[in-house]
Amino acid sequence: MPKKLIFVTTDWAPFSSKLAQICEEEARKAGVPFEVRKDDWVFLARHGEVDELGGADVPQVFVEVEEGRVVHVLTRVPLDSAGRPDFEEARRRIAEALQKG
Repeated sequence: MPKKLIFVTTDWAPFSSKLAQICEEEARKAGVPFEVRKDDWVFLARHGEVDELGGADVPQVFVEVEEGRVVHVLTRVPLDSAGRPDFEEARRRIAEALQKG
């Protein structure tokens, strides 16, 4: 069972509010706390997806499965076959990660 769902973002991140809403809903369904971290670049460098220069895209979603052990779930909103944001696929990935714990 996961300990919590973590959402790392910044104010300028695209689709941040929509993805935060999805995370909050899925955390509630799974019965786990939901934590939002704004501009937590240290957390992203430690647990997130980073490029070859150490830069990180936002938003990113994580599941804390036990104290200090964090699993990366999602970087950015996935795109559908037409190149549009696929929020239902994002929801599915988050829900699946919460079920796996």
